[in-house]
Amino acid sequence: MEEVGDLTRFETLRAILARLRAPDGCPWDREQTHQSLRRALLEECYETLEALDRGDTQRLVEELGDLLIHIGFHCQIGEEEGAFRWEDVFRQVNTKLIRRHPHVFGDAKVETARQVEQQWERIKKAEKPHASLLDGLPKDLPALAAAQAISQRVARVGFDWPDLPGVLHKVQEELAEVQNAQTPQEREREVGDLLFTIVNLARWLGVDAESALRTANARFARRWQVIEEMCRERGQDFASLPLEEKEALWQEAKGRVG
Repeated sequence: MEEVGDLTRFETLRAILARLRAPDGCPWDREQTHQSLRRALLEECYETLEALDRGDTQRLVEELGDLLIHIGFHCQIGEEEGAFRWEDVFRQVNTKLIRRHPHVFGDAKVETARQVEQQWERIKKAEKPHASLLDGLPKDLPALAAAQAISQRVARVGFDWPDLPGVLHKVQEELAEVQNAQTPQEREREVGDLLFTIVNLARWLGVDAESALRTANARFARRWQVIEEMCRERGQDFASLPLEEKEALWQEAKGRVG
């Protein structure tokens, strides 16, 4: 078996990826490009998030490793193409972290996490004075996650409600506008505004909206599967049951799986 080095070191991963991409390496790995790996990178990000949501430490270790493989692949391909080197990636991120934390690596003074966020935005603005605050949001970011990112960015520069009751009042206001909408276009616009405001409410409550909805989806699916199993056991056709019995089954399912 070929010697690969200390398996606990990042340099070993770098060496393995270079070996896989070598002329006498793995045919599949040699065929990969930045674009061919794009979808898999996104999937690995979601699998890492799922491990976080489940609180599964062992799976998180595995998924972080898979994510590192993809980051390493892109670094290796960039180096082979002469576009950039691994060291360029490390230099870029390390320099950015030091530059944007002057309260740790310099003489700046901050006392709260909110002040750190505001300082971060000021430094970003100084780095790119003509850039929009909303530049850099990935186009493929899910709509809910994008709304959360937008609301976080504008809040950092002071465009926010003064307190939680203000956010709750806005939710009620947007809900009323949904109820009063007359046309399909109005309903779509007002529902969008309501969803965006709900995302802001989640931010105020310290809740990650994307994770909360993903967890709610999984919780609903578990309950629904219990309902389906109960109906099979009892010889019932769920679709033909009266609404009251459907609700009773739902409550029973909630009692079983939470």
